[in-house]
Amino acid sequence: MRSIASGILAGLCATVVLSALMVLKSMTKFLPELDMIDMLAAMVAGGATIGWVLHFSIGAFWGIAFSVVHDFLPGGNAVVEGIVFGLIAWLMMMVLIMPMAGGGVFGLMFGVLAPIMTGVLHVIFGAVMGWIYQHLTLSDALPAE
Repeated sequence: MRSIASGILAGLCATVVLSALMVLKSMTKFLPELDMIDMLAAMVAGGATIGWVLHFSIGAFWGIAFSVVHDFLPGGNAVVEGIVFGLIAWLMMMVLIMPMAGGGVFGLMFGVLAPIMTGVLHVIFGAVMGWIYQHLTLSDALPAE
């Protein structure tokens, strides 16, 4: 049970990092048509607050999923496993969520940079999640003094 809690926390922390990068992207007006919060909100006919809640809920969900499958991922350490996991999540987003959100397969309706940028963000998300998860679970494995 502790590894799932660690996964949730790692997923939420990685979502904070991802969110900061998304806000920075918006501030620089880079790919303004690709706003994941607006896309999530529109998918459920909600506003920006609902979009952010969904965004963090998805991050927590991915943290749980990572805590369950990380031992089966290639890489040998949680950071590399997190990157692999992030790329798997990116692929699922590109073929399932993007078309449902009106962006087409791989989000190509937003241009060729959309799948590249979202891929980079998912790699960062996975690396941060894996790193935090590794440190949280490593501290659990240390003997008590």
